[in-house]
Amino acid sequence: MSEPSDAQATPSSPFADLAAFVALPRLAGLALSADGRRLAVAVQTLDREKTKWQSAVWEVDPEGRRPPRRLTRSAPGESSPVWAPDGSLLFTSARPDPTAAPGDGDGEDPKPALWSLPAGGGEARPVLTHPGGVGTVAVAADTGEVVLTASAMPGAGDAEADAARRKQRKEAGVTAILHEAYPVRHWDSDLGPATPHVFWAGALPADADAGAERPAVVLRDLTPDAVPPAGAGGDLHLSPDGRLLARVDTVPDGPAGQRDRLVLVETASGESRALVDDPLADLSAPRFSPDGSAVVCVRESKSTHDDPPDYTLLHVDVATGAARELTAGFDRWPSAPQFAADGTTVYFLADDGGRHGLFRVPAAGGDPVRMTTDGAYSDLQVARDGSALYALRSAYDEPPAPVRLDPRATGQHPEPLPNPGTLDGLPGSLHEVEATAADGTPVHCWLVLPEGASAERPAPLLLWIHGGPLMSWNSWSWRWCPWVMAARGYAVLLPDPALSQGYGQDFVRRGWGAWGEAPYTDLMAAVDAVEERPDVDGSRTAAMGGSFGGYMANWVATQTGRFQAIVTHASLWDVDAFVGTTDAAYYWEREWGDPLREPKRYEQNSPHRYADAIRTPVLVIHGDRDYRVPIGEALRLWYDLQKRGVPSRFLYFPDENHWVLTPGNAQVWYDTVLAFLAEHVHGQDWERPELL
Repeated sequence: MSEPSDAQATPSSPFADLAAFVALPRLAGLALSADGRRLAVAVQTLDREKTKWQSAVWEVDPEGRRPPRRLTRSAPGESSPVWAPDGSLLFTSARPDPTAAPGDGDGEDPKPALWSLPAGGGEARPVLTHPGGVGTVAVAADTGEVVLTASAMPGAGDAEADAARRKQRKEAGVTAILHEAYPVRHWDSDLGPATPHVFWAGALPADADAGAERPAVVLRDLTPDAVPPAGAGGDLHLSPDGRLLARVDTVPDGPAGQRDRLVLVETASGESRALVDDPLADLSAPRFSPDGSAVVCVRESKSTHDDPPDYTLLHVDVATGAARELTAGFDRWPSAPQFAADGTTVYFLADDGGRHGLFRVPAAGGDPVRMTTDGAYSDLQVARDGSALYALRSAYDEPPAPVRLDPRATGQHPEPLPNPGTLDGLPGSLHEVEATAADGTPVHCWLVLPEGASAERPAPLLLWIHGGPLMSWNSWSWRWCPWVMAARGYAVLLPDPALSQGYGQDFVRRGWGAWGEAPYTDLMAAVDAVEERPDVDGSRTAAMGGSFGGYMANWVATQTGRFQAIVTHASLWDVDAFVGTTDAAYYWEREWGDPLREPKRYEQNSPHRYADAIRTPVLVIHGDRDYRVPIGEALRLWYDLQKRGVPSRFLYFPDENHWVLTPGNAQVWYDTVLAFLAEHVHGQDWERPELL
């Protein structure tokens, strides 16, 4: 066995210091003003106590000439920026209202309210509140009229009644929730008793003169019949004139099932009608054309026991409801569509070959064209004069940063605009690798190599398996950051096995309902290919993953002893138990089948059935508030490992969910993983993290 690699980041690299790593600024949520002259972005940084991330809104120059500047500052933070046509900036925040009377809200947890920062500068002011807090906000591009979501209690006709109902439950010490329909939970949230409603706020009052009392905004419920569990949340988009609202409406779909349709709401009357109601599909991401005559949206076909879902874009006539496909025959999964400024083109995003690229397609029909080369794009913004597009772009060697794009060009990879999230450098290099699967299929991978890795000093290999499973490695991740591992001398392999998206429908189908077959052999083919490199040490290897990646880590542990350590986070262990207790069982049962009537897939693909084969040390990690993969999966896995005498440890987070969302716990997560790898990959003595 070769000596441990001494490849590591320079002492000044934040990736070599976990405290410095979690303190790095993180960008999300881009918004472009109506005149195209201002860009706003939400930026997360550590709070003063360094115990949680705090969001603020910054301004970025669309021309890239001026340095970024911070627009908001408060202890609760600000997020979800959106511009009104008059140039004011709207955002949500739980900061206290400076004009509130003493004692207002005493004893209540602060809820996000809608705030406005005047176009000419000055102090932000609260615009409206709701007892359930303000959620999603949409603004009409021409008129500035506003709709929003807020959580409301059943039977509460207005905000006052809602507040009274909440107070009554609190004073009575009641936390119970009575469910009358499935589901009961979502990710890390209990559904009910309050449920999302959509409210019409209309045109917000103009800024009052100093000392003048501002008029109150009266919310009108556009969805008074919304009931648990789904309510009336989801994607919202207003027509430019504010006359129509397009929204996603969740409706029952057979026993204990749901699907999403698209409805139009007349904002003046509240009357609604189904625009696209397809019993064989879910609809999402509606966006109006500039003249309001059409809507573009995403159609996701319902998966079945035999077929994975497929995605396409629909162009829908608002007046007639007539729909036609824009991306028929396009063997990728489009998302986040938007019309061009003149309405003749639709821009969209799609995974494609290890990237999440920007595409365009004629609104009248035609072939999609990819506009970008590398990177993963999000938060697409279209300048209303048609002069530019803006987006956040990231990659595995680029954290998210705002960029400006040409609406007509292809082959683009623009330089980032000056922003508060720029990094000075990375502790290694990124490489693109292709392996060949057992059936001859190409398997795309990214490989992160640490500084100093060479034939003389080969780096130990860490196989990192993505979640999903219908996703791919293509963008920067703060939660699954390979550069933290590279800073400790590890080479990190990021493969896209069968079930990964961005390689066509047949590539997904190779692993559908057979997670332990092609996905596993694809991963092993990728490891085989990389271990042939002289700068990688195939005698010192580990495998890890979260969610579906955790399932695959468990499966790997039952199928091979080639790795020295396995790290499994938020993982599936007993697939039958998972499908019955996850937050959306109907979705997974479409693929796996009813376990009583169709047990074959469960028997062939559930790792727990092969527990006796595990010899590799395993680190189990799970959060108690994970409702997507419930904690019972980890408890059963931990017990099965312990009773078989497999060297194992269990890192348990009582208050985290499917991810790890607080800075302290994120540091402990990496500390524990690195200590476990050091013990079993490098043969060092176990060193328990200090705070555990």
